[in-house]
Amino acid sequence: MPFISIIIPTYNRSYCLAEALDSVFSQTFTDYELIVVDDGSTDTTQQVLAKYAGRLSAFSIPHAGPSAARNTGLRAARGDFIAFLDSDDLWIPGKLKRQADFFRANPEARICQTEEIWIRNSVRVNPMKKHKKYSGWIFKECLPLCIVSPSAVMLHTSVFDRVGLFDESMLACEDYDLWLRIAARYPIYLIDKPLIIKRGGHADQQSRTVPMLDRLRIQALAKLLAGGGLSEEQYGLALAELEKKCRVYANGCLKRGKINEAAAYDRLPEQYRGAAH
Repeated sequence: MPFISIIIPTYNRSYCLAEALDSVFSQTFTDYELIVVDDGSTDTTQQVLAKYAGRLSAFSIPHAGPSAARNTGLRAARGDFIAFLDSDDLWIPGKLKRQADFFRANPEARICQTEEIWIRNSVRVNPMKKHKKYSGWIFKECLPLCIVSPSAVMLHTSVFDRVGLFDESMLACEDYDLWLRIAARYPIYLIDKPLIIKRGGHADQQSRTVPMLDRLRIQALAKLLAGGGLSEEQYGLALAELEKKCRVYANGCLKRGKINEAAAYDRLPEQYRGAAH
């Protein structure tokens, strides 16, 4: 069995997929299997994958979004650890080795991520303060927005047995939803070295094509509160964040004349106040 199963979901990314694949094959750590899940692409993705025949396992599914693609890869994975790579990102050659060494030195750890280099429209940029990464029990820091990057993560397969897979009903913010569930139960460690190149700014980015990301974050927080398993402190922090996001979203609805929707989001947190956790 491989030590690591690498999962790359892709959808109409033939223009950059080969670069992502090559960044995997350039890794100095080689005890891995590579799984690519084509989420119903209509471009030349299959021709790109054909050039790597014998070096990876390729799956094709009807277009259903990144959660379904990643879950397909997870169900096929045989490794002890999972590493995700988005098809528009790149790994620096020592990425897998650094994380494998971390887990061997810290056998109690179950998930870690690395720092990253941000490229936007081919120009290197600095992340904003709100995107700062933390190490350890970071549940509180994960609540405002997603500060865990799929391409930077490596985690033990047992984590999914405890928290579940990606939510396939979410076409965006599915990673925010999963990291919240994980951060409530596990410390997420940080290797303070940039070992991935996170590329953005292109028109087909999921976060740009799906509107109302705050609404999806509200959905994730409500599900987390309803799901149980949070400590009293975690429940209070999650509820406070839900109240804040609902206020902001409701105000936006009012500005757009959506009175009924604004009222619904104003009321939403009420069902979680004073609830058991």
